[in-house]
Amino acid sequence: MPTRKLTVRNNQRWDLDRVPVLEEGTFRKRILEEAASGARLAHFFGFLEADGSVRVFALLGQDGESKLHLYSFKISRSAPFFQSLTPELPQAHWFEREIAEQFTIKPEGHPWLKPLRDHKNYGDARFFKSEGEEIHEVAVGPVHAGIIEPGHFRFSCHGEEILNLEIQLGYQHRGIEKMMQEVSSDRRVLLAESIAGDTVIGHAVAYCNTMESLAACHVFPRAEALRAVALELERLSNHAGDLGALSADIGFLPTAAYFGRLRGEFLNLLMELTGNRYGRSFCRPGGVLFDMDSTMTEDFRKRLTKVKEEIQEVSTFLFAESSVIARFENVGIVSSRMVKQWGFVGPVARASGCAQDVRMDYPHGMYRFHQIPISLVNNGDVY
Repeated sequence: MPTRKLTVRNNQRWDLDRVPVLEEGTFRKRILEEAASGARLAHFFGFLEADGSVRVFALLGQDGESKLHLYSFKISRSAPFFQSLTPELPQAHWFEREIAEQFTIKPEGHPWLKPLRDHKNYGDARFFKSEGEEIHEVAVGPVHAGIIEPGHFRFSCHGEEILNLEIQLGYQHRGIEKMMQEVSSDRRVLLAESIAGDTVIGHAVAYCNTMESLAACHVFPRAEALRAVALELERLSNHAGDLGALSADIGFLPTAAYFGRLRGEFLNLLMELTGNRYGRSFCRPGGVLFDMDSTMTEDFRKRLTKVKEEIQEVSTFLFAESSVIARFENVGIVSSRMVKQWGFVGPVARASGCAQDVRMDYPHGMYRFHQIPISLVNNGDVY
């Protein structure tokens, strides 16, 4: 008899009781079989039931088919443990650490069950240690001079070679998930916008899509198109900012400053569209709060064309320098095999030759009608 599963599409609502509850052994076998056939563990999380048990859900993405498969199994509070998937499926390692931290449930056999966000009482498991002659450690954060979220980075180095980077995140315990359950419905979207300052539109759109799906609400194509414009402006500002940050990291200051200015150009366009440089108070369940007229549309087109030319010019300047290439090429190489093994997505996957883009793999909204060109390279390094 075939194992039951629930298959859904992106942003499709489904009833909780439709998700099959399997025996742990069957659940584990099914997850590993699907992963071996090319599925990606997109999410793996716990949910506290009324009887005190924890129901664990796995969301597996078949990226090439735009399908999502759901399975679950239950863990009794009287036996708070389960067999870890991580030794056979490394994609699960952060998910399992989070489940262990949230519900005090132990994934037995996990190779290194250090806390994910709770930084108290780490003991000897706090950092991975590289030992040897002339190896030194460089600590950065968790407090930073920029506007990024706090995070601690511990580099183990031998000369200029970085042997290991240990990252600790989660220093801001704001409790947004809990607040989502407590505040009024009209304030929840404000919480979504406040999750991360560089992804205001991304989180707001995700929240709105969820509410619209649950309510079977129709969103007009014009609103979907405006959301896509805001999303792409936000994405472009982040990519331009990252190019500037890469330039600063290697001490190449001319392009660091130039890309910083270009990031500002995208944020200025976002402000003209939404009234806020980061896109707050634009997306709301059911649509958007502002529109673009023909004059504004033409102005955006001209300014984006000019910015594109500037980005190409400054990028050529950056990547023509031999000192820059020497610091970017063959550094931090991630192979396509590692991408699949660890479930990497986005620019990391595409830099390793894996054509993964959620806008194309699981299209929703305006992305159902407009193909986004996917840029691929095969080196998998910083360059």
